[in-house]
Amino acid sequence: MVLLLSGAILALLLSFYLLNEVTDRFFIPSLDQLGHKLNMSDDAAGATLMAAGSSAPELFISIIALMYGGDNFEIGVGTIVGSALFNLLVIIGAISFVRNSRIAWQPMLRDILFYTLSIGMLYWAFKSGIISFWHVAAFIGVYLVYILAVLNWKKIFPYERTELIEEDEDDDPAWKKYLKPLDYILKKIFLSQKHYLWNFIFSIVLIALLSWVLVESAVVISDSIGIPKYIIALTVLAFGTSVPDMISSIIVAKQGRGGMAISNALGSNIFDILIGLGLPWLILIWSKGSSVSVIGSNITSHILILFASVIGMFLIFLITRWRVNKVVGTLFLASYLAYLINVIIQAS
Repeated sequence: MVLLLSGAILALLLSFYLLNEVTDRFFIPSLDQLGHKLNMSDDAAGATLMAAGSSAPELFISIIALMYGGDNFEIGVGTIVGSALFNLLVIIGAISFVRNSRIAWQPMLRDILFYTLSIGMLYWAFKSGIISFWHVAAFIGVYLVYILAVLNWKKIFPYERTELIEEDEDDDPAWKKYLKPLDYILKKIFLSQKHYLWNFIFSIVLIALLSWVLVESAVVISDSIGIPKYIIALTVLAFGTSVPDMISSIIVAKQGRGGMAISNALGSNIFDILIGLGLPWLILIWSKGSSVSVIGSNITSHILILFASVIGMFLIFLITRWRVNKVVGTLFLASYLAYLINVIIQAS
């Protein structure tokens, strides 16, 4: 049992590391090239391409958890809800310490409106106790409307594009030398930057495989320690699967694109809720030929916390006049710490 638990923890940590590397070195560069080819603005690319790609772990974890059946259902939902809180509080908190910036209110208003709507729809679905085809159709339909809004928002509310600021590369920490074999394999698998489409697609494939390892590891850890699966999902998996979002957001924030970083965080949350849950539910409903029961779920109270967090964020941005600084970052990070303490107390 001890050996099995140790192996699961090691697999979990290695998966987290590989998610970091794939996102930082291959996903973000290929995403930038793809966004420029499509002539997308920074916030549009952040809210759609970057959000969808870096949210791939949550999507695949949700699908894999549904395939397992039983109480593993809440692994997918818990990961997405926990990841949404992490994205909102920790990612925005982290980029506040990277660079002070003023963000354009126009795209932020769009993302906040759709994110609030997404949370409301999630609460509506769980409150009903049964996830039907019409819930799923509404989820996917609203996401398609969101994509249209992202692509056309600048025509309705014009705003200026942020200039890119080049950053020097940071030196690798000393512990990374022990993982050089993994880095060597990644270099051999991925192609040069001119093959950005291959790198973009293959990055998502790797993220999906790593997500499967994360679910397997989480199930083993949960069964070995006796912690409810949804607690593992809300904390450990939520953190691990949000690493790509955090890394990509910090990278673009260093470049002076704070708006893109926040659009990535909010866009990821919208994708996670509407597609990360909607698509797996659609697959399950189609395969079973019946609705999905969520009666007795432990997630509802955490959905209300999501709603409170986005309202709080909106009020803070109004007070600071859409500025992001260390004071804002400290407040956001402290809020997430308080949430984690509350989850731990509930589990004990």
